[in-house]
Amino acid sequence: MAKHILSVLVENKFGVLARIASLIAGRGFNIDSLAVGETEDPTASRMTIVVDGDDKTVEQVKKQLNRLVDVISVQDLTRQDHLDRELILCKVAVTPKTRPELVEIAKTLEAQVADAGVKNITILLVGDQAKVKTLLELVKPYGVKEIVRTGRVALARDV
Repeated sequence: MAKHILSVLVENKFGVLARIASLIAGRGFNIDSLAVGETEDPTASRMTIVVDGDDKTVEQVKKQLNRLVDVISVQDLTRQDHLDRELILCKVAVTPKTRPELVEIAKTLEAQVADAGVKNITILLVGDQAKVKTLLELVKPYGVKEIVRTGRVALARDV
């Protein structure tokens, strides 16, 4: 099974998110990531959904999504040239000795120190999956206290 990135344009109405999540769960998929936001048109929202599944099953999900009245369009970005990003906040234990090391890790990854306390430092990173993974691997030895992630957002690139 492979991760599929679905970009679903929907009418910005009450209950649409719940119906789509139920449809996907009903097919036995676990949603790895879900991000929803209003688009340039306030009457429409874009949902970026990342799910694990084989091509045949994901194709069935796409067909079922397209049957929903509130769905405007469904695009599988998995094999298309696309741009995707995720935002992560990572709170890491810090000492006076490790603080400069963690600040340097953030700087190297083009991340920001979003908050600094006596015992913890919070790093904010916006990046692709590889960059997020690298951050987590680099800060793990210091003691990760808490992680919050937005989920991936994605758009097809111009061809």
